Formats: sequence, C-alpha cells, structure tokens
Amino acid sequence: MKNENQNNSHRIAIVPCSGIGKTYGTVSRLAAYQLVDDLCPDSAQLVPLSLLVLGDEETRAKVENNQAVTIDGCKLACARKMVVECGGEVVQDFSVLDTYRRYKQFKPSGIAELNEGGRNLANALAKEVAQVVDQLMDGEGGSSG
Repeated sequence: MKNENQNNSHRIAIVPCSGIGKTYGTVSRLAAYQLVDDLCPDSAQLVPLSLLVLGDEETRAKVENNQAVTIDGCKLACARKMVVECGGEVVQDFSVLDTYRRYKQFKPSGIAELNEGGRNLANALAKEVAQVVDQLMDGEGGSSG
C-alpha cells in the first residue's frame, strides 16, 4: 500500500550515530535499521553519518532536501551537528542515553552483538522514532525553529 508521493525524494532522513566500538552507538544503528527496514520502510530512509562526514554529495542532498531525524549515542550529538553543518533541518533528535533513562530495565551491553537488553532498548527507541516519523509524514510533527 505505497503512496506514490512517498518516494526516495520525500522520505524522512534517519541519521544514526556512528559510535563504532561503543554500545550506545550500536543501539542507535540497530534502532535505525529496525525503523527503515521494518517500521517505516516507505517513509524513512537511512542516511549514514560517515558519508555525510566524507562529503558525499548524494548523501548530503538527502539531508538538505528532506527533514531529518537524528539518533545520537552520546552527548557529543555528532549526528545532529553534522546534519546541521550540511544544511539540513533536524526536526527531531533522539538520544540513546535519554531513552535508556526511560527504560532502565533494558541495560545494553556488547558492541558487535548486543545483549537482549540492548536489543530491547533499540526496539523501544525505534518505536519512539517511528511515532515521530508517522507524525511528520501526516504533517503534524516537526519544528521550524
């Protein structure tokens, strides 16, 4: 049941943390994968932070031409900062740490492979982001400053 207007040029850009070697970075990326693969495949597109940092023109165009939701693993907020630096609009930013504070029962551990708590935390985060993506696609969400 795809809407023809929900093509690659009108999808919310999801920019997760790169935090390689960090548990919260892994949670961020897993949540983003769940979001674009399972929860919002027609309305969200994954935008790799590494390609933004490298200056890939096609990737930068995705954040310049679409609303962006960032998922950061730590307080450095690299994903959010890079989207802004590339001329994108961050309509909502999420923090794995903030999500963990709401779901203390999901204590994440692991890097290459998360434990059950980490997978559950990523799932909870993906569901929160999906709600925002749905609101944005319905024209209810987002902020203009």
